[in-house]
Amino acid sequence: MDERPPLSALGEVFLAFTPENTPADLALVYLWTVLSACGIYLPLLNTSPVRVVLALPMVLFVPGYALIAALFPAKGEIDGLERVALSFGLSIAVVPLIGLVLNYTPFGIRLDPVVLSLVIFTVAMAIIAQVRRAQLPRGERFSVPFRAIWRSIASELFPPAATRLDRALSLLLIVSIVAAVGTTVYVIVVPKEGEKFTEFYILGKEGKAADYPTELVLFRPESVIIGIGNHEYRNVTYFVEILLLDQQFDPVTNTSSILSMDRLSSFSVTLPHNATYQERYTFVPENPQGNQVKFLLFMDGTPPDTVWGTDRINASYRDLHLWVRVKEGSGRSL
Repeated sequence: MDERPPLSALGEVFLAFTPENTPADLALVYLWTVLSACGIYLPLLNTSPVRVVLALPMVLFVPGYALIAALFPAKGEIDGLERVALSFGLSIAVVPLIGLVLNYTPFGIRLDPVVLSLVIFTVAMAIIAQVRRAQLPRGERFSVPFRAIWRSIASELFPPAATRLDRALSLLLIVSIVAAVGTTVYVIVVPKEGEKFTEFYILGKEGKAADYPTELVLFRPESVIIGIGNHEYRNVTYFVEILLLDQQFDPVTNTSSILSMDRLSSFSVTLPHNATYQERYTFVPENPQGNQVKFLLFMDGTPPDTVWGTDRINASYRDLHLWVRVKEGSGRSL
């Protein structure tokens, strides 16, 4: 009698990903992960309520479920209720930890690194779970009995001996549950209009609220990351100006006066509600007397160039600044 030669470790991994060795629950994890990423990046989906419907389970349940599946591949190790509870708990723990790790990397806590890290973690855990399950005898592998659950629910709600009134009440119960879930989703996806505001911030070169350029070299490019978050409940066109000021403080009158103001750079961007824009911008100091870099944010248009100095700063919607020193190329302060 011929016996099949033992498979190599790599062969076992490939065998684990055949259709018969792909459990329905892990296939659903793969599918939901892909759909969540599509909901975030596809043009039509990322502005629709579908994005929230897909993203919430991806944040609150799916990563934890994949991790639990990798840790407990056999059935009977933990029961179904514990598996579900731990999936929620570990997801709520894992997602902030991923953000904490990203905060100490050059990528920072931004949408693209967070989504990519979450997708990689979830898919990696699901792959490990699938390989570990494939190494167990088929009867010992954990699986979610979707068909048995459906038959149990159907027999509980619509038993063969049920009267028409019982069936009608069961149908009413299903409609009520669907309506409650739909209402909850609607409240989450379409929240009431709250306070209107715009975030305006600057970050250092590493994407953190630190290491800002304060020692500038004349005619040498410097850069910062400028961020804008629209929470105005409408589409807004923003205009940003980067200015170099020579500002002098008079201790006698306790007032500041602007001796000179030079525009270093400017740009405009249109954002929908609840969208965030974050890009690196470069500026070149050309005034050796400058001592402050001012960032002005205008909303829905800019004042004419005849409005300058303090009046232009007051006309802005938001303003930020960095105190700086301008040096010559040799490093000697001017």
